[in-house]
Amino acid sequence: MNHFLDISEYSAAEIEDILNLAIRLKKEHFSEGNKPLFKGKVLGMIFQKPSLRTRVSFDMAMRHMGGDALYLSPAEIGLGKRETIADVSRVLSGYVQAMMARVFEHEHVVELARWATIPVVNGLSDFSHPCQGMADALTILEKFGSMKGLNVVYVGDGNNVAVSLMQVSLMMGANFIIANPAGYDMPQAAKENGARLAQGDQSRIKYLSDPHEAAKGAHVIYTDTWTSMGQEEETAKREAVFPPYQVNAQLVSEADKDVIVMHCLPAHRNHELTDDVADGPHSVIFPQAHNRLHAQKAVLARLFGVA
Repeated sequence: MNHFLDISEYSAAEIEDILNLAIRLKKEHFSEGNKPLFKGKVLGMIFQKPSLRTRVSFDMAMRHMGGDALYLSPAEIGLGKRETIADVSRVLSGYVQAMMARVFEHEHVVELARWATIPVVNGLSDFSHPCQGMADALTILEKFGSMKGLNVVYVGDGNNVAVSLMQVSLMMGANFIIANPAGYDMPQAAKENGARLAQGDQSRIKYLSDPHEAAKGAHVIYTDTWTSMGQEEETAKREAVFPPYQVNAQLVSEADKDVIVMHCLPAHRNHELTDDVADGPHSVIFPQAHNRLHAQKAVLARLFGVA
């Protein structure tokens, strides 16, 4: 692995390998602690968008493994504005041992990787959120032991989180079902990507409009905010469209009795996800958030070639 930009760029075997390593590193962390395999390595963290989980989980992942992390705010770099992306990439390649970028446009992280001589990690782009997808898969594996044959249901906007969840679910042998309002589908490129990943008898993909139909037999129900960063001008329009897609007690009751409810956070409570579900017995939203730490340790370890 040279970079980690999108889950679908890797084989199912490679993704499974990273997840197995994440499981091992998590167990190690809670027993004797992680070995300092990242000693002498610094992760440069480029942020165009603010984040709680991305910043803290990557920073702590480096610290737990003996390395360090450097936060670079939007004002400090002005990626593609104050300085070209190519120049930023080549400069940082001489200062740090890896880069993580949380950007608006997917092409920006692709461009960073194109010019870098060090590994580049997609911390979020408008197309996909691969580190979130890996943490999601780790959480599902911890609950069910395997993803093969599970029904992973996503309810809401077909955004970057949905894309990565679809990719990792299909690659790990789960069925992926998405229910969204008309006009809020996943991008066509993502659908084509999903069709390729779903080939064969291992996993299936369904695109639905009815969340109640999607919830039938669901082992996982996943949702995200109705309005993502950068879409603020659409808030009123989306607030009028998405209420039927709220994940509430009624929807959860229509799923498998052992269903888990997931959300990548931050959540707008009692909008896309009701309080009683978020804090209820089916919710795994906080273990899911914590698993960002362990999944990202595994990704970085493979990129550094140290585990």
